[in-house]
Amino acid sequence: MVYDGPVLDNHFHLNLNGRYIEAARDFQRAGGTDLVLVHCPDFASPPETLEGHRSAYQTTLDMAQNVRSTLSLGVRVVLGPHPAAFAHQFQRWMDEEGEEGEERAITNYRHSIDAALEFYREGQAHAIGEVGRPHWPVSDKIWDLSNMLLDETMHLAAQEGLTLQLHVEGESDETYSDLSKRALKQGMELKKLVRHYSPPDVRSSHTHGLTPSVLIGKGALERLLETHQSSSHGFLMETDYMDDLRRPGAVLGPKTVPKRTKQLIEAGVDEEVIWNTHQTLPNYLYGEE
Repeated sequence: MVYDGPVLDNHFHLNLNGRYIEAARDFQRAGGTDLVLVHCPDFASPPETLEGHRSAYQTTLDMAQNVRSTLSLGVRVVLGPHPAAFAHQFQRWMDEEGEEGEERAITNYRHSIDAALEFYREGQAHAIGEVGRPHWPVSDKIWDLSNMLLDETMHLAAQEGLTLQLHVEGESDETYSDLSKRALKQGMELKKLVRHYSPPDVRSSHTHGLTPSVLIGKGALERLLETHQSSSHGFLMETDYMDDLRRPGAVLGPKTVPKRTKQLIEAGVDEEVIWNTHQTLPNYLYGEE
C-alpha cells in the first residue's frame, strides 16, 4: 500500500530553550504532517496564580503558531495542569500551611483549568491536558485530592463536550476500568478521554471505552499489531517527545511516529486503520486543524 495521507503525533512537547522548530522540522522531514502540542509546565516553578497560568499557556500557543507559520504543519494545542507539577505543589503547600495550604492548592488547580478553558472557548486550544494523577507512590491525602480534582475536571469536560488527555499511573489492570467508571459517573463520553502514554494493548476489553494514545517505542508495534483489530474505535500514536537538551530524544525522538506508521503499513495494516489513527479520530477528538 502506498500511503500519502496525514501522520499525527498525539503527544509532543516543545521548549523555547530546546530544539523547538528543529525538532518539529525533524518530525516533518520523516513524513509527519500534524502535531498535538501539549503544554509542559516549568516543573521547578509552576504558576501559582490565574494570570501565571494564562501567561504560561500563551507561550505554548505562541510556539504552536510559530510552527504552523514556519513549517506549515498542522498543530492542535492541549493546555492543562500537569499532575506531577501539582502533586508536588500540593504536598509542599500542605506541609507548610496545613489546611490553608490545601485550599490554596485546590484553588490554584482550578485556576489552571479555568485559564485553559478560556483559551479553549476562544478556539485557540483544542483539548485540556495533560491532567490526571501521580504515577509514583504518594500519600493517601494527595491521591484522594488528585482523584477529587480529576473527577471535577471530567465533569467540566462533560459539560463542555471537550476532550481530556490523561496522565496517570502505569500498567495496572485496574487503571482503565477505574477511569472509565469515574468518567461515566461525571457524564463524560469515554471516547473523549484519551490515555496518554498508553500501553500498546488496545483491545476494547482492556481500554474500557477510552481512547488509547500508544507510546510507540521499542516492542510496542508487535502488541499493537496483535490487538488493533479488537479496538472499538481505534488508537492514536505518540512519542511524548520532551524537547529537553539534557535528555536528547526523550521520551521518544520526533521521527518515531512517522517511522512506526510506515512499519504498520509494511506489516499490512489496513489503510482505513491508518487514516483513522491520523485523521478521523483526531478530527473527532480535537476538531479539524
